[in-house]
Amino acid sequence: MSALDPTGLGAQRLPGRVALVTGGLRGIGLACVERFLAEGAEVVLTDLEDPGTDYATETLDRLGQAASYVQANVTSEDDWQAVRDAVAERHGRLHVLVNNAGIDLTGAVASLSMEGWRKIMAINVDGVFLGVRTFVPLMEQSGAEVRGGASIINVSSIMGLVGMSEVAGYNASKGAVRMFTKSIALEFAEKRMPIRANSLHPGFVVTPLLQAGFQRWVDSGVADKPQDLVDMGSQKTPIGRLADPSELAGAAFFLASSDSSYMTGAELVIDGGWTAQ
Repeated sequence: MSALDPTGLGAQRLPGRVALVTGGLRGIGLACVERFLAEGAEVVLTDLEDPGTDYATETLDRLGQAASYVQANVTSEDDWQAVRDAVAERHGRLHVLVNNAGIDLTGAVASLSMEGWRKIMAINVDGVFLGVRTFVPLMEQSGAEVRGGASIINVSSIMGLVGMSEVAGYNASKGAVRMFTKSIALEFAEKRMPIRANSLHPGFVVTPLLQAGFQRWVDSGVADKPQDLVDMGSQKTPIGRLADPSELAGAAFFLASSDSSYMTGAELVIDGGWTAQ
């Protein structure tokens, strides 16, 4: 197997398809971009970072010409229109939308600020809504081209399925993503629109977002160092470790491909057994 053939099967599975991934410069988003490219798709990725930064430039150069970047804030309707215009101009179609951009919010509920609550809802929930609303017309048109139709993949979390102490804001936002996905899936199916919608529910994944969150827990005195929290999470996960982003990208690829053509309104849980306990 290689980076260009992650499955070892020797054949690309998404040639001719166009995908859009929000929060695509790091973590799960970047892993999805890499997997889709490896499978032959053309990919547009968005993030907050200025494209002129060293990191963004180096990442985009490495991804190659099949990838393009649009700097965008997922809470901004104007930015979503700019993304739509860029996708329409460059590709004229969109088969896969991965609403991945998100933030976390931790702390006892009495300590949460209204500003923090509104921010996490704006990014984690409003951003998903705006992405879907913006691209439904183009995805309906494009979905007629492929078996199973176009695919919307909304990245929720196991925290959209089960509660956890002192993550009320994150729990609420990811639960909203889960139910929003079910509603639009039914809407599209009942109208016979060629668009499927499913939610992806990661467990604990080693990403910059997780690492930053662990550092905040350390700063608050919960642990001596982030690795202590990694070890704790690994011990509580039945499979015995945290996930690598590529393992979530494989699940996203399945939802993006025609292999999941009869799957809509569903939850794909990739959590090492966490929610089975």
